[in-house]
Amino acid sequence: MIFSIIIPTYNEEEYLPILLESIKEQDFDDYEVIVADANSTDRTKEIAEEYGCVVVEGGLPAVGRNNGASVAKGEILLFLDSDLKLTEDYLRDVLYEFQMERLGIAITQMVPLSDKVQDKLFHDFANYFMIGVEKIKPHGAGCYGIIAKKKLHDECGGFDESLTFGEDTDYIERLAKKERFRVLRNAKIGVSTRRLEEEGLLTLIQQYGKSTVNDFLGKRTDASDLNYNFGHDREMLSTSKLSRLEKGAEKINSIKESYGESIQKINSRRSRFKVKKIREKKVVFYCVCGEGMGHAIRTGVIVDKIKDDYDVYLFSSERAYEYLNSKFDNVYKIGGFNTVYINNKVNNLKTFANALKRNPTNMKVGYETLYKKARELRPDVIVTDFEIYATVVSKLLNIPLISLDNIHMMTQTKIDYPKNHYAEMIKAKGVVKTYVVKPKVHILTSFFYPKVRPKKNAVIYPPVIREDILKLEPREGDHIIVYQTSRESVKLVERLKSLKGEKFIVYGFNKNETDENLTYKEFNEDVFYDDLASSKAVICNGGFTFITEAICLKKPIYSVPAIGNFEQTLNGFYVEKLGYGEYHEVMSAEKVETFLTRLSKYKERLEKVEKRNNDGIIRELKYRIERYSK
Repeated sequence: MIFSIIIPTYNEEEYLPILLESIKEQDFDDYEVIVADANSTDRTKEIAEEYGCVVVEGGLPAVGRNNGASVAKGEILLFLDSDLKLTEDYLRDVLYEFQMERLGIAITQMVPLSDKVQDKLFHDFANYFMIGVEKIKPHGAGCYGIIAKKKLHDECGGFDESLTFGEDTDYIERLAKKERFRVLRNAKIGVSTRRLEEEGLLTLIQQYGKSTVNDFLGKRTDASDLNYNFGHDREMLSTSKLSRLEKGAEKINSIKESYGESIQKINSRRSRFKVKKIREKKVVFYCVCGEGMGHAIRTGVIVDKIKDDYDVYLFSSERAYEYLNSKFDNVYKIGGFNTVYINNKVNNLKTFANALKRNPTNMKVGYETLYKKARELRPDVIVTDFEIYATVVSKLLNIPLISLDNIHMMTQTKIDYPKNHYAEMIKAKGVVKTYVVKPKVHILTSFFYPKVRPKKNAVIYPPVIREDILKLEPREGDHIIVYQTSRESVKLVERLKSLKGEKFIVYGFNKNETDENLTYKEFNEDVFYDDLASSKAVICNGGFTFITEAICLKKPIYSVPAIGNFEQTLNGFYVEKLGYGEYHEVMSAEKVETFLTRLSKYKERLEKVEKRNNDGIIRELKYRIERYSK
């Protein structure tokens, strides 16, 4: 489990449902919610139980948070006050930045749940202050989303229960001495303004001002010094308090107006000296996942169509880099990650170990190359085909990001999938969401067309097919193409030798030899195209590009996705769902033999597939580049 969300409460029946509902609405579900209740006399505990929260005994905030942490199962603890509201994608944003920045302790910025100008300015000032002193004096202006590794929390002894005020800042300071602290830049949380309304702006400024000065002087502040009480018992505001609040608001509005005038003057003067760099063409960075060849092949088709209109710079790794470098100028090699397969099964342990082993080099070669080039050339947009470093550079340098791939079909649309692969689906979605974060748009390419999820900015186009494939005239020969992207699949392929009456041409093992009815061939585009066009059927994993090319050429498909690779499983599942062939979790000679008896049925369905060129998705990409260019 990733998150344990811990909420101390006392008589919060009015505010707690708002927070719990906002947690429930997150597009993220790897968490638990723990409510530490201090013997509420209203319906707080019942509401928590109705929402499925774990309820433990609470007390003062520090006690409640520690009690919640003691039963937490998550790797990361998220401490929230009960009168907050999570913004859209809050949990995902927190996780992404927390992990990418390699933090041990962090806090999120605040957005007031109010439209009043003075409320916004007050919270903006608090955010700016926390960011400004984060390297000098790690600080938190309240428990508005404190995030900490559970291991670090336990090591440091949790919150100091002897403190009646400022226990959150004390907690942050102590943990920040052990591991890195940061005020998160993207994740922001909705904050109730009830204390502003109850106690007045000036009172809060005095309270937090005094406690902050004491913190910097190394002194601890007691709640009694500030007339602060846990529970927020409500009283009607006195006339004098209302009067002070109104005067304070007038002062802030006056400051805001003069601030706006000053900014206009500054910008006017800057414009006299600013020389705009004029370029003949817009600069596009195109970042490509290096695993497999599908991403590179698709990118090659697209870049060939846009390179005359834009200055395109390509970034990729492994075979994808070699392929693109052979076709285009301005191609740069960066780091990448590869999935490790053993006997057609994803080996998570070896994949993770390989990533750890290569990560320092990947970060240096990948991130630095891309980042430095982006600083030098200032691209107008970055296009990513499921490449992980593009998001980081986009966010750091504020460059618009466009996502173009097939993989985000699982996050942006209402897909069907084999229900016994639910756990794989959840894991895959979690990984996919961390690769590309909040692009301006998702341009999806797919051979199946589910509905786009509500509130998702995504469009779907037919698969990107190589021009050489589009030009082929399919014909039916007597052989079957076997295309395996994992060299560990040799045992699966050898099972086909028992089908003596069939001829198999096998690609993917980088060798030229004959073994009974199996003919192995090294990859050569011209030979491969001819073999594919003249085949009577194909056997493959679940690779998107090969499946879509087989569909384009009306070739029935026998798909055996790599075990543990949900994207391949999804592709194979839709091959069968649409009647283009069959999807099996294991390869057996008997099932292949049965598949071959049904070819006429699958060909009939494939004949109804309309052959389309790539013009639509190219127009879409150009439109988005022009729209989002800085």
